[in-house]
Amino acid sequence: MKYVDVTQVQKRMNGRILKNNSFKVLFLLATIFGLIVLGVLIAQVLTDGLSWINWDFISGKLSTDANRAGIMGAILGTFWVMVVVAPVTLIIGIGSAIYLELYAKKGRVQSFIQTNIANLAGVPSIVYGILGLTIFVRALDFGNIVLAGGLTLSLLVLPIVIVAAQEAIRSVPQHLSEASYGMGATKWQTIKNIILPAALPGILTGAILALSRAIGETAPLTVIGIPALLIPFPGGIFDKFTALPMQIYYWTLDSSLVEEYANLAAATIVVLLLLLFILNSTAIIIRNKFQQRY
Repeated sequence: MKYVDVTQVQKRMNGRILKNNSFKVLFLLATIFGLIVLGVLIAQVLTDGLSWINWDFISGKLSTDANRAGIMGAILGTFWVMVVVAPVTLIIGIGSAIYLELYAKKGRVQSFIQTNIANLAGVPSIVYGILGLTIFVRALDFGNIVLAGGLTLSLLVLPIVIVAAQEAIRSVPQHLSEASYGMGATKWQTIKNIILPAALPGILTGAILALSRAIGETAPLTVIGIPALLIPFPGGIFDKFTALPMQIYYWTLDSSLVEEYANLAAATIVVLLLLLFILNSTAIIIRNKFQQRY
């Protein structure tokens, strides 16, 4: 009979407890540090920008005069870009997820596609800007209009929507589908009436993250040549435009020449954060409503 050394066991347990507590403290300090840095940044932005936000700033046109500059053109440009991004990413993203999870045969081809979608989610955004410049701006000769910018950003966030939708579909309990088939429903009826409604909260979560990222992206728009000049307000997807991130970028660059531009950039950041907050809050409310229903 082999005896266990209680002392050695106790020492190993104490060592593991010490390591566990040490890592908990380390992670807590990392979280606190991140929150402090975030708080300082937000406080700095609010301090520099809040006093510049008024109705004239929100509704005004772009101007070289800092005291007369407005961001309505950038707001409308961001809105029209989302008019392109939202339906393209949702329709193609959810459709692709349904096909890969529920129709595609498991094998090397499906695994290859799945692996590449996961890899595309980690590709730097500037690469998508180069792709958009090559395909939409030059090959299709769209120029730097809303449609080209929206399609470029759609390529950027599409992998996020696909992956999130796939995970949401996988999370639907198998017995719900089996019960539907047992009642005589077809595969599409089961997908439409059972799987998609149950997976909708997760799909919406992925869509929220994707659209939020698209709204805040600057690099792809810079590559395809979106200006921040004194251009007319965009009225559709075939008009030239600028967007809030581009306006922030250019005002930040020009702040070395005109000091007030730093305050304009900070005020625009506050507006962009407010738009993101409204978007996320609305989507969370919708998601919670569907969670309660299903």
